[in-house]
Amino acid sequence: MTPLGTAPLDTAVLDGLNRILPIDSVRTDPAYCWAYSYDNSRRQGLPAVVVMPDNHDQVEQIVRLCNRHKLPVTARGLGTGTAGAAVPEHGGLVLCTEKMRACHIDPDNRVAVVQPGVTNGTVQREAAKHGFFWAPDPTSAEYSTVGGNLACNASGPRAVKYGTPRENTLGMLAVTGDGVRVKSGCYTTKGVVGYDLTRLLIGSEGTLAVTTEATLKLTPLPEGIRALRILFSSATAAARGVSRIMAQNVVPRVVEFIDADCLQLIREYSSTDISLEAKAMLIIEVDGPLAQLDHAVNAIENAVKDPALLECRGARNDEETKQLWLSRKALSPALRTIAPKKINEDVVVPVSRLGEFVTTLQTLSKEYGVHIVAFGHAGNGNLHVNLLVDPDDPVQMAQAKPCLAAIFNLVISFGGTLSGEHGIGFEKKEFVGLEIEPATLELMVRIKRQFDPNNILNPGKLFPAASLAG
Repeated sequence: MTPLGTAPLDTAVLDGLNRILPIDSVRTDPAYCWAYSYDNSRRQGLPAVVVMPDNHDQVEQIVRLCNRHKLPVTARGLGTGTAGAAVPEHGGLVLCTEKMRACHIDPDNRVAVVQPGVTNGTVQREAAKHGFFWAPDPTSAEYSTVGGNLACNASGPRAVKYGTPRENTLGMLAVTGDGVRVKSGCYTTKGVVGYDLTRLLIGSEGTLAVTTEATLKLTPLPEGIRALRILFSSATAAARGVSRIMAQNVVPRVVEFIDADCLQLIREYSSTDISLEAKAMLIIEVDGPLAQLDHAVNAIENAVKDPALLECRGARNDEETKQLWLSRKALSPALRTIAPKKINEDVVVPVSRLGEFVTTLQTLSKEYGVHIVAFGHAGNGNLHVNLLVDPDDPVQMAQAKPCLAAIFNLVISFGGTLSGEHGIGFEKKEFVGLEIEPATLELMVRIKRQFDPNNILNPGKLFPAASLAG
């Protein structure tokens, strides 16, 4: 492949794109392309062209054209990812799905058929009109697209009860790197014909195929939801509470954990009544039939009983629920205020080791001189570990890299995984070998070559550079 950025876009490619798409759907102005050069990571790569198809046939033709000319293709939605997966190759093509926003709800079969550019929030609103929801609910739901959710298997807090996109997607329509139409899965909730390509494509970060349609499994909306705020005097006590919650027969829909440093930030940057004695907080939600909610709340209250328990406060109505969540919602703005360019990693460890993991993070924080805070979806053991560094400070950044490596090694030593929902992208790809054995990684590389023989689909992502050599 010709080194990227060393030559202007091939005239034959541009002419081909203009034959496939209307003129306003092919953009080469660098000022326009710049808006598609980055995601929610700090990385950037200026594409030579941005195209905006609105149907499967156009995508198929675009990918075939790019494959013939070996032009890198990065499919993207609205760029909310944090791992750099949506950052294009410099001089490549961005295939933006923002015009592919069709969303059809089939309530009789509890299914939604959507294009990849529709936002998660739109799917939720359309499904709710018929009494349903789609289980994945990332924090960025109003801005993140279904295509992006599928690419990273992004789920959010409800995954503890309802699962991730892999458990809530029945089938997909996609285009491989050599422009071949692939249809996976089925329209029914049961089906076992052939390999499960749907689950393979989900989480592949656009390296295997470009998704053009997805069939989503919907779930009935619950009759009611109840929330609890639980405070502990130690992180280990909170972790014990999470383990006991997840061991009893009432499965909560949300189990959020916030560590001591995060609580202090909330106190400093918002109005809150969280006591200074509190060193960890859980926010729990249970849902289901109204007649069962009191029982569910009692089950949670019994599960978290502990000498270190400081408070277990339940919300009795929507307004009280809103108040309970205010402290959690104050956290992200506080973090952006003190460290607007923080390093945000999402890792997963076994629920039983959450307390030990959070305690060891503080040891690493002192060892490397890097301020570390942790919060996230404790019911799955999925924590967002934030390194509050200033990238303009060379001393801090010199310490951040070995600190991050130490965190990832710690995660693997605990039997965890490097990402729960943000994906690998560019940021974590050189650490993948910590988790995936060489023979398994080689098999994945061979699968990538079958789907994308010329390595045009989102190259430079997901795999360590050395694994794709040769």
